This record gives sequence, structure tokens and C-alpha cells, in this order.
Amino acid sequence: MLRALPRALRLRRPWMSPGARGCAAHASTRTPEIQVQALTGPNQGITEILMNRPHARNALGNVFVSELLEALAQLREDQQVRVLLFRSAVKGVFCAGADLKERERMSAAEVGTFVQRLRGLMSEIASSAVMGLIETTRGLLPGAGGTQRLPRCLGVALAKELIFTGRRLNGVQAHELGLVNHAVAQNEEGDAAYHRALALAQEILPQAPIAVRLGKVAIDRGMEVDIASGMAIEHMCYAQNIPTQDRLEGMAAFREKRPPKFVGK
Repeated sequence: MLRALPRALRLRRPWMSPGARGCAAHASTRTPEIQVQALTGPNQGITEILMNRPHARNALGNVFVSELLEALAQLREDQQVRVLLFRSAVKGVFCAGADLKERERMSAAEVGTFVQRLRGLMSEIASSAVMGLIETTRGLLPGAGGTQRLPRCLGVALAKELIFTGRRLNGVQAHELGLVNHAVAQNEEGDAAYHRALALAQEILPQAPIAVRLGKVAIDRGMEVDIASGMAIEHMCYAQNIPTQDRLEGMAAFREKRPPKFVGK
């Protein structure tokens, strides 16, 4: 079952380039490109972000990115959200990348603002999925972190090869390279990757939410610095977790040989 998150759906008017503002009056009647749903029942604590821009194959346009960033900002303050899943509401596609048609109408300054707003993460995909940093085939270079994140993930030599050639990879190839955690055979409904991601979310759900959150911070920030600085970041995160009720509950549950009941405090 799903429950809507009204607060997350009441998005403020998104940032738009001057060329797109003429359509602002029409925007109030359109279907949101980003929709937020919270699962209920045994999956309570898992929230889905549905990407719904079918006419552009979920390409990252101004409105799309603005709605996404605002939804994420609101969800970040919701202590009931433990795991967040990104899901496409458009059959047969996850995300087509940057909206190049929209980008053509932007000024240089607007392009810079837009690119700074792009971020992405993918862990589970269908083996039939196709991905790649193909910007060089369009006279561009990856400008939303691709030239920095890919080398950190795959190493400099392989990152250069993929970016310079604009090569596309299928799900199996991406998994073999370590770009994604899992590649699963597609099913008739076209949602095999979603079900694998949901299964992973269900594994994370019962764990201590503060510890998971701080672990994510320690890993993400630690990967951007040297090992000594990374250890300092880990120490700060560890110290923040020490006084939590969940840590005490985890220790008590271990002593009493029972499953812990974490509350996120």
C-alpha cells in the first residue's frame, strides 16, 4: 500500500530559465514531474520518488530538477523516511540524461546554474538497461560531476576510455565494472530492477536509522579526502551516534538475545 506525502508534494514554484518562464501560467495545471509516495504496512519507512516526465523520457530539465531538489530537501527533514528509492513512472526508461533541447535555449550563466543542480546515484538496474556518459558524442563533456565521480569509481584509465569514446554499457557490463551493485534479468512488467531495489531497501529498513545515516555521511565524505581526514570524519560520526537511544537499544538487545527495536532517536 502507498500513502501520499502531502507536504512533499506541495512544491514551491521551481526555478526556470527566462526562456521557460512564459509557460509559468500553464505550469500550475500540469502533472508534477516528481511525485513522492511513502510505502505502508511492512514497508513503512521506505519512500519512493517517482520520476514522471514521459514526453522527454525523464530527461533532466529545469522543472524536473527543481521539483526533485525540493522534494529531497523536504524528505531530508522527515524522520519517518529511512530508505529512499528512485523509480521511473515511464515504462521502458529510467532517465534519458540532461534535456539537451532545453539546454540549447539557455544562456551560458543558466547552463552553469543548471549543471550545478544535477546529481545522480544508481545501484540496481536491469541487465537490459543501457547507460553511458555520451557527452563527447554531442560535442560536450560530462559537466555534472561525471569527470570526477567516474574516475573515483573505476580508476582514471577506464574512466577516460569510457568518457572519450562515449561508449554505452548494458546492465551486465556496468555490473562487471562495478558501476552498479546488481544487474537483474528484466521481467515482462519491466520492473525487475525496482523489485531488486525494494528487496535491498527491506534489508536496510530494520537497521538503526541514525547509524545508517551517519555511516553514509562517513563513507561519502571520507571518499573525497585523504585517509587521515577520512578517519577524522568517521570519528565525528561515531561520536554523534554514541549518545543515541538506538545504540543503547542495540547493546541491550544483544545482551538479552532478542531483536532490537530501533526508533531513530
